[in-house]
Amino acid sequence: MSTELGLWQERYTPPAGPVVLVIMDGIGLAPPNDGNAVSQADIPTLRRLWRENASLQLAAHGTAVGLPTDKDMGNSEVGHTILGAGRVLPQGASLVQKAIADGTLFGGATWQQVVDKCTGSEAGTLHLIGLLSDGNVHSHIDHLFALLRQADAAGIARVRVHPLLDGRDVEPHSALRYLDRLETLLAELSSGADRDYRIASGGGRMRTTMDRYWERPDVVEAGWNAHVHGVGLQVPSARAAVERAYANKVASDQQIPPFVVADAAGTPVGAIEDGDAVLLFNFRGDRAIELSAAFEHEHFDFFERGRRPDVLFVGMLQYDGDLGLPRHCLLVPPAIGNTMVELLSDAGVPSYHVAESSKFGHVTYYLFGMRSRPFARAKVHEVSSGGLEPDEHPEMKAAEVADDVIAAVDSGEYRFIVVNFANGDMVGHTGSLPAAVKAVEAVDAAITRIHDAVRSSAGVLVVTADHGNAEEMLQWSAKSAAFKQDADGNPIAKTSHTLNLVPFVIVDERQPPGYAVRRDLARPGLANIASTVLNLLGYAAPAQYDPSLIRPAPEQTDAG
Repeated sequence: MSTELGLWQERYTPPAGPVVLVIMDGIGLAPPNDGNAVSQADIPTLRRLWRENASLQLAAHGTAVGLPTDKDMGNSEVGHTILGAGRVLPQGASLVQKAIADGTLFGGATWQQVVDKCTGSEAGTLHLIGLLSDGNVHSHIDHLFALLRQADAAGIARVRVHPLLDGRDVEPHSALRYLDRLETLLAELSSGADRDYRIASGGGRMRTTMDRYWERPDVVEAGWNAHVHGVGLQVPSARAAVERAYANKVASDQQIPPFVVADAAGTPVGAIEDGDAVLLFNFRGDRAIELSAAFEHEHFDFFERGRRPDVLFVGMLQYDGDLGLPRHCLLVPPAIGNTMVELLSDAGVPSYHVAESSKFGHVTYYLFGMRSRPFARAKVHEVSSGGLEPDEHPEMKAAEVADDVIAAVDSGEYRFIVVNFANGDMVGHTGSLPAAVKAVEAVDAAITRIHDAVRSSAGVLVVTADHGNAEEMLQWSAKSAAFKQDADGNPIAKTSHTLNLVPFVIVDERQPPGYAVRRDLARPGLANIASTVLNLLGYAAPAQYDPSLIRPAPEQTDAG
């Protein structure tokens, strides 16, 4: 049950128009240099808004967003979750790490079901599917290793791993480093009596299994065919698949085609069969939901599954609490109640949520507290990404998203509007610096138009980001104090998120606005935004929320 909202302060008058929150996905702050797409971009509106209005720099990574350490990059999932929750909560990586450390991950009934399924006279194979890296955004290789060791200790004789290759949250061509570590552990475990632990299939994450929001069902279908049916490019080993892709000049590990490991006779070594157990070891939900649905849903229209094996399917976490997906998981994340949007909806405040399809779940599912169904007073609208390749079309659908926001502002129906611009993150992940520059410029152009509409409506514009990315497009070597280079002397692209702070700007044309920006918080972060938005709308934030970034001020105090 949500908390009733009270007035923030009696002398404060909310704006006549809406409060519009713009989230620039993947646009952080960093010193200008040859790898900074943000500093190189022609973005007059963003520079002017930053210069002329109340602004701060916010933490969007590490412990500030509930991740285990400050060496952990922020990401869109945790950024929007924490922003909507209004307080720092343990996220998937932290929850799993703690559960492994204290033993609770393997102490529950679900793990015992896995063990029962894969031991005894009718033992099935345990299949482990997930992203193989230490990016700690969707998964962590240490979690996989803990699962493998625990499977061995529990007496599970036959395990097949289906690694999805990263190159997005880690270096673009780093797959062999992780595969070698995995193969070493599998060989070690297989040396024991009656143990057969091997890699069975895999592929790059953007070509295999890890689609989200059903933008590319063919990606999930390709993974399904490789993992379940053993259908795909046959190779003698995962290493051979990677080396083949590198020889074909694949731009990043994330683009490596799906592969199936087969024996000398051409028989797949690990297709998924009736009676097996399948454990998806990703902890992040958005790119895990579709495979979960393919295994669990009776009615499924996204692609032709063919034979659907009768297996015990288990998620590392439950990826969607509303849908109860999957039915079985090792760890149930704590429910997130009293989110900003829930409180506003219960108070009768209408909100509007828009993004293009590649980020639509972030302004809905994650912002709602990992809840699929919108709240009663929250209207949502998805702008189709249209299947465009971000590096070839860095403008993406920013103009169309801006059109939608402006229409919502002009309608006068909504007090709170939130929009995500995906460009900085989606194009940043491609590693193309020129494209990232254009992506940031497209966001600036969209914000220019939105700012005009908000100003005309006498509203307040808030601009921030969920994490960094586009501001670091080249890999930097601290040791040599220079950008890293490949064998040909070319700078090496950086495709991952960053540890940088992100911008926060309040654009309020009222003089005086009735508040002042706080500059006394030790480490302001994304968790402080919800209280701030509620205050701007005239409401007091719940006691459990992190402090607001604004404070009451005498009428003569300006917002600067």
